Amino acid sequence: MTLPLNPAMAATFPPPVMEARRWLQGVSFPPERPLLNVSQAAPVEPPPLGLREALAEAALHDPQAHLYGPVLGMQALREEVAAQWSAAYGGRIEAAQVAITQGCNQAFCAIMATLAGAGDEVILPTPWYFNHKMWLDMQGVVTVPLPTGPTLLPDAERAEALITPRTRAIVLVTPNNPGGVEYPAATLAAFRDVARAHGLALIVDETYRDFDSRSGAPHDLFADPDWDGVLVHLYSFSKAYRLTGHRVGAVVASAARLAEVEKFLDTVAICPSQLGQIGALWGMRNLGQWVAGERDEILSRRTAMTGGFSALAGWKLLGCGAYFSYVEHPFAEASDRLAQRLVREAGVLMLPGTMFQPEGSEDGRRQLRIAFANVDTAGIAELFSRLALVTG
Repeated sequence: MTLPLNPAMAATFPPPVMEARRWLQGVSFPPERPLLNVSQAAPVEPPPLGLREALAEAALHDPQAHLYGPVLGMQALREEVAAQWSAAYGGRIEAAQVAITQGCNQAFCAIMATLAGAGDEVILPTPWYFNHKMWLDMQGVVTVPLPTGPTLLPDAERAEALITPRTRAIVLVTPNNPGGVEYPAATLAAFRDVARAHGLALIVDETYRDFDSRSGAPHDLFADPDWDGVLVHLYSFSKAYRLTGHRVGAVVASAARLAEVEKFLDTVAICPSQLGQIGALWGMRNLGQWVAGERDEILSRRTAMTGGFSALAGWKLLGCGAYFSYVEHPFAEASDRLAQRLVREAGVLMLPGTMFQPEGSEDGRRQLRIAFANVDTAGIAELFSRLALVTG
């Protein structure tokens, strides 16, 4: 007997990173050419020692670290986010406008659950972050693609032309996953104005904001005194403090919206990880200089990526920033087949553009995402040596 399966779940594609890892099965990598895994954008090293010691201290001596906490997160962490974000963006954010979540993916799911139901529409620029598309598919929400073209920069006027009575939100990710591009402040302001004019939510995911190459605030959305009537901001502590396994993210939105988010969070997880929140708070208070050093290292790797592609015949660099390069390959075969061939012939694992574009997209067939943040400059040089040997 076969048990029932939710049709929306059945229609949702498999997790791309897990799918790509299956391509490694049965493939051996000789010692002189080990696997270069540039498929996933997540730190692979543990947090710095001071943060780990803070986690250990809490685990051993703080009884509250092992109990349920507030559904919307620790008050001290919410206050710290509000204070630091207010200073960084030149706006006014209250602790009541901050919620802590089990990672940024949960932040997206929680806020979207309050905005859109089956049959509603959400605009996503393409190439899109696949987990955003997966959640919308699971909920029966219609994803409306917004092509970004060769610049990978979305256009607010093109987005406005896609709005219908069923549209509920526009989602932007900057620095972008998968494209790497950093959206100009004027672009974000234009989208804010379109969203406000049509009564929509503008969701801005800044998971990679700590690795933005620009100095100062990347936008002034929070300087708008009525920002919480249109803007929803998402963030992840995982990348800045290497807390991926602890799952800590944040939503910044109106207090009224977070009251609805609380329903979702209480039902799904009850509360965020207490230890993860303790680690995030300690990191915010103590690791500013350390994070700046991490940013410098990522920027040096970005420079190595842009230089490498300038010398790699046939390949075209479309975007590069934060953790990612997004590229166009020169071969006739589709990117999903090429990505599997790269595993076998070059010992390189990366994700094809077909995982970031609508089904049947010609752009997706020509594109690949390279998550370079976990590869040092020597590894990046080796990556280009291997790609140079690949032929059609």
